[in-house]
Amino acid sequence: MNERPWLAAYPQGVPADIDASQYQSLVQLMEEAFTKYATRTAYTFMGKDTTFAQTDAQSRQMAAYLQSLGLARGARVALMMPNIPQYPIAMAAVLRAGYVVVNVNPLYTPRELEHQLKDSGAQAIVILENFATTLQACLGATAVKHIVLCAMGDRLGLLKGALVNYVVRNVKKLVPHFELPGAVRFNDALDKGASLTLDKPELKPDDIALLQYTGGTTGVSKGAVLLHSNVIANVLQSEAWNEPVMKQVPAGEQPTSVCALPLYHIFAFTVNMMLSMRTGGKTILIPNPRDLPATLKELSKHTFHSFPAVNTLFNALANHPDFDTVNWKNLKVSVGGGMAVQAAVAQLWLDKTGCPVCEGYGLSETSPSASCNPVTAKEFSGTIGVPIPSTWMRILDDAGNDITASGEPGEIAIKGPQVMAGYWQRPDETAKVMTADGYFRTGDIGTMDARGYFKIVDRKKDMVLVSGFNVYPNEIEDVVARMPGVLECAVVGVPDEKTGEAVKLVIVRRDPSLTEEAVRQYCHDNLTGYKRPRHIEFRTEELPKSPVGKILRRELRKKK
Repeated sequence: MNERPWLAAYPQGVPADIDASQYQSLVQLMEEAFTKYATRTAYTFMGKDTTFAQTDAQSRQMAAYLQSLGLARGARVALMMPNIPQYPIAMAAVLRAGYVVVNVNPLYTPRELEHQLKDSGAQAIVILENFATTLQACLGATAVKHIVLCAMGDRLGLLKGALVNYVVRNVKKLVPHFELPGAVRFNDALDKGASLTLDKPELKPDDIALLQYTGGTTGVSKGAVLLHSNVIANVLQSEAWNEPVMKQVPAGEQPTSVCALPLYHIFAFTVNMMLSMRTGGKTILIPNPRDLPATLKELSKHTFHSFPAVNTLFNALANHPDFDTVNWKNLKVSVGGGMAVQAAVAQLWLDKTGCPVCEGYGLSETSPSASCNPVTAKEFSGTIGVPIPSTWMRILDDAGNDITASGEPGEIAIKGPQVMAGYWQRPDETAKVMTADGYFRTGDIGTMDARGYFKIVDRKKDMVLVSGFNVYPNEIEDVVARMPGVLECAVVGVPDEKTGEAVKLVIVRRDPSLTEEAVRQYCHDNLTGYKRPRHIEFRTEELPKSPVGKILRRELRKKK
């Protein structure tokens, strides 16, 4: 199927296709930026600017240090940090050294971290000290031999850095006691690397750039293998898509994006960090967007043009009393992704900023962007837009055949240069989601209208989407089922005004004395925040089951 009815919806100047072959690797893209935009600010964090030239020098030093550890070409290096300057430095270093980035959510519990480190075979990790206790708890079960420890104030200069670290450690008490013998401090690693020479590997488009962990379609966390060419393509696709409004940024004004989404999430990785590299843009690093007063205070100091976010953040900001302390009038594009954007939120955002929320769609497996609404649209469409350049999307029935009738639901499938190479060391799982002609089956049920606009109507699987993060019932059920006193349990998603969906856990007790408080504590110890049940219900009778004994989650959804 080569027809692309959606091309008619493209704004003037947006090409049907992009040329991803202009770069051999993400390193080539970054090194071009380091030279071309050397004197510009690449990142700003807590009042401290880092230039492209500084990012170049520091990532080169860190890359040389990592090579000195004796890691083989293609070794996996985990990055476990929030949005702090050490992240982009370490990311660039890992790729420049010829290694593979493994993005890790810093809020993971030891159980979750252990799985990801073991599955990826990571041999080194760059981690913020705030989360070092988590690593300490599972380190022995992993292949990690080298630890680089960051502190919040590392790159803020001597005085300010020392002050920030003192407050984080001693006033806010955000760094629990840990013991990681042999760990090297980030700044010490940079100093060591400064006297070493980087051995530049020859990277090719089909070399692996990162492992982006996702639940895929079953719930066991799997690494989506993203090649250098995948991410390059998505950067160029995103650039082409945003061009009609970004070209309105006044000459001499540096394009600037707000990075409130976590950089370990593929949305921010590509659409914030890598796209800003390509365009010579400045990135405002927001380490904790949940701290709304601090986020708005930071934004009040800047002129910015691009703001990728999830529905919950748009909503929380727009309803905050400090919203008007920020100058929003330079905002050219607000990209909504990760979860469905609600019409009421989109309207409120448009009313308050004058910039419509442009909803897009993508997955870790697609680097991530696959479709988006035209950035020139002035009203909210309620759709996920049209496929972006060089991207084909179709609607498939259960047999894998095309559904050609307009508005008829089926599974959304995606083909394009941004689609992953497969799941890390899981050919069976890869085979389940890839069609013979190279389409990725998303597990999302959608429709396409005659104009080529796509809409999500449901999900094929039982995944719950909490503030843009995938939560797999299987994983939570597996964890809770191990708790003494639980006979059986099931998890479903229920609507939630704030997060889109929330996790509901239904338990049949083996031990009648089991309390909700005990279950919440157990979940707190074993699951990261967004996976923890918001609602817990105890039942006395067994859970509804199919004739073969499978728990019927849809029956649980019907009952409150």
